[in-house]
Amino acid sequence: MKARIKEIATALAPRLIEIRRHLHSHPELSGQEQQTAAYVAGVLSSCGLQVRESVGKVGVVGELAGQGSDRRLLAIRTDMDALPIQERTGLEFASRKPGIMHACGHDVHTTVGLGTAMVLSQLGVQLPGNVRFLFQPAEETAQGAEWMVQDGAIENVNAILSVHVFPSIPAGKVGIRYGALTAAADDLEITIVGESGHGARPHEAIDAIWIAAQVITTLQQAIARTQNPLRPVVLTIGKIQGGRAPNVIADQVQMMGTVRSLHPETSEALPTWVENIVESVCQTYGAKCQVNYRRGTPSVQNDLKLTSLLEASAKEIWGSESIQIIQEPSLGAEDFSCYLKHAPGSMFRLGVGFKNKRNYPLHHPQFEVDETAILTGVVTMANAACKYWQG
Repeated sequence: MKARIKEIATALAPRLIEIRRHLHSHPELSGQEQQTAAYVAGVLSSCGLQVRESVGKVGVVGELAGQGSDRRLLAIRTDMDALPIQERTGLEFASRKPGIMHACGHDVHTTVGLGTAMVLSQLGVQLPGNVRFLFQPAEETAQGAEWMVQDGAIENVNAILSVHVFPSIPAGKVGIRYGALTAAADDLEITIVGESGHGARPHEAIDAIWIAAQVITTLQQAIARTQNPLRPVVLTIGKIQGGRAPNVIADQVQMMGTVRSLHPETSEALPTWVENIVESVCQTYGAKCQVNYRRGTPSVQNDLKLTSLLEASAKEIWGSESIQIIQEPSLGAEDFSCYLKHAPGSMFRLGVGFKNKRNYPLHHPQFEVDETAILTGVVTMANAACKYWQG
């Protein structure tokens, strides 16, 4: 089976690069992936899959029926959206849409999903069970996975696999991470309400800017002394706004930030922890506050068995030298975790780095990928799908 998978995928490789370049040239922002979805649906239909469109608003689901008797349903998820970034790669197939770019590799993800569907559809009766392909919108805004779940995309699924490109891993290698892959990412809004006054008479006012500074400092210090250092927490205030004039003490400050954590128990306790600290500081200095802590994307916790399946699938075809075990998780977020509330799953990192040139990071306007990685991703995913029913 593995030889046949590699043979089919290798023959498809030029077509897969064409698909990726088309997607790269025509990026669409989160929730607006209508043209991408129509293109995806067309490719899936041409492979004989049963296709449902407008799932999760603008998502696509493709059902591939195997001929075996195993009724376990495997899902393969990829995302389709681009970012509001002006591309500066100079590629001949660069984005044709000003201010929009596939700077996170979702064009590659979509291509790997389509390539896997194309390969598995050619295996015909050799496929032991059914595969459901999920092409998800709006991953960058952490909305699309929930939209897909609400529309039933994960119903009856027994396991789910996914992929994300990684420029720091060379093309030809597959990054495997056991356990936590990404962090939980929550949103934080804090409003400090003091009393205005003259800048020369601070004792007659309650300075919301100064108190906001104390809140930020106290939160950062409290992380170091009240949170388990082996269970990291990162809190960043990325936006702060307050005050009207240089000689007027501000009566109100708004702050917005993000809170990242890896362990579910830590994540569960953070809203109360943040609120207690903010209220304590404000009460000390006579201010009032409002804390709006919104839970966001949970941490991706890779299933042990499915992660082992991905590692074995890559190693079987590409050799042990193709495997790069990822020692540390990322504090970035991935809404693939939303599916893991409903079924076990695992995501692997697809190396897309060039060996002899600078590799720009994800979300950079000069981000590029070594397109030879597409074949690695398709073969690894297709082989994992076939091996899934053997376990």
